[in-house]
Amino acid sequence: MCMGIGDLTEFESRLLKWISASDFVEVAWSTKRAADAFKVEEKEVYEALASLTMKAKDHIQIFYDGGSIRIVADY
Repeated sequence: MCMGIGDLTEFESRLLKWISASDFVEVAWSTKRAADAFKVEEKEVYEALASLTMKAKDHIQIFYDGGSIRIVADY
């Protein structure tokens, strides 16, 4: 089954838009801050990020640099 950007859940779409509008290259990613911002559990953020790497793989890049996770998105 091939999934794409059109298959995003409402939360995944909101998270991807939030990441796109933010700078998580210069400012390290914080799952706790994301969970607080969206009023969800950290587990939900982790699950959504994992899903985004499959459904929106051409729109998100997650990498490790300087001891922290960095995320870039274009949505």
